Amino acid sequence: MHSGDLSPDELRRWIVNRFHYQRHIPVKDALILAKLDTPALRRMWLHRIQDHDGERPGEGGIERWLRLGEAAGLDRATLLGADAVLPGVRLAVDGYVNFCRLHPPLEAVAASLTELSAPDLMRIRIDAFERHYRWIEPEGLAYFRTRVSQGRRDSREALDLVLGWARTRQDQERAVAALRFKCDVLWSLLDAVDRAGPEEES
Repeated sequence: MHSGDLSPDELRRWIVNRFHYQRHIPVKDALILAKLDTPALRRMWLHRIQDHDGERPGEGGIERWLRLGEAAGLDRATLLGADAVLPGVRLAVDGYVNFCRLHPPLEAVAASLTELSAPDLMRIRIDAFERHYRWIEPEGLAYFRTRVSQGRRDSREALDLVLGWARTRQDQERAVAALRFKCDVLWSLLDAVDRAGPEEES
């Protein structure tokens, strides 16, 4: 995608399947929020849900992703209906949500540290879309632009929590394992999208 090798249909396939992941981010964050034991921590984590769901209709990251889909020629019903989501993507996303549901705060928060790479990745993605996929209206890239600053803030907050909580070697290994699991989730999602052909999507 970043080198401009995707066809319009391939890029739309990524948008649809990645949206299935995006729409579950506030769900996993609500599960983490319920595990936090102080008002200060809950207030800090709450903004993540608001960032994606918005404080009012028509706002937030999920809305911006829907607009990305529309800019790429997809209708909202396709994105929200999820019929085009690949089985491997469903499995990966369910695995991540259940991980956050079942594991303690240290591991659930540590899994989110893939956000450490988000600011640079978003800048690369914006450049790739502007250079190679000019048929997508610039307004459709608002999600990526917003996540540059949000990802920097979110990853800093999560890293501070993990460093504060993971004092023993055992806890540190649990945190690393959680982050490794999250990387596997994202790789599984990408592999499912990359390997899908017309037969699998039909």
